[in-house]
Amino acid sequence: MSVLNAIPFMRPIHLRSPRQQRRHTLPASEFRCLSPEDAVSVFEIEREAFISVSGECPLHLDEVRQFLTLCPELSLGWFEEGRLVAFIIGSMWNQDRLSQDALTFHKPEGSSVHIHVLAVHRTFRQQGKGSILLWRYLQYLRCLPVARRAVLMCEDFLVPFYSKCGFKAVGPCDITVGPMTFIEMQYPVQGHAFMRRNSGC
Repeated sequence: MSVLNAIPFMRPIHLRSPRQQRRHTLPASEFRCLSPEDAVSVFEIEREAFISVSGECPLHLDEVRQFLTLCPELSLGWFEEGRLVAFIIGSMWNQDRLSQDALTFHKPEGSSVHIHVLAVHRTFRQQGKGSILLWRYLQYLRCLPVARRAVLMCEDFLVPFYSKCGFKAVGPCDITVGPMTFIEMQYPVQGHAFMRRNSGC
């Protein structure tokens, strides 16, 4: 049995209307790990979400493909009627704090999951999808024995969003992108070992 099959909250949510049932058999809403075949859809959403705000993408298309090849199990996509509407891409990191290498390297011996990017398609924003997807992702990490914490960097205006999701700011991040500076935030996964033991993971 795969990890995903053992995790109830990764299974599809069936919210079909009668009309949708007649049109097709795709699940109305499902969550799954991404694959390299999803890279173009991922990048299109990311590019629109980030370039319109900051002019920079956290990951370029080749980097998206790299992470979805090396560690697809650390990604999560939200699909509605077969269409990607939101996603998270992560990789493993092996130091206490993020450094420039964390932007492009996957360190499988590490115990921190570096969340590179969370993005929602423009049509589906302001609907709470980012919070729901992040919550599901953090629940999923609790079932990965190697994961002890989740880490990310964000701009100041996003700190309240991640704080509401349980992340704690640990100070300015050492990474800068041009004139942009970031706050580093962490979420403890290690403290949920009891939940892992009792979750069927």
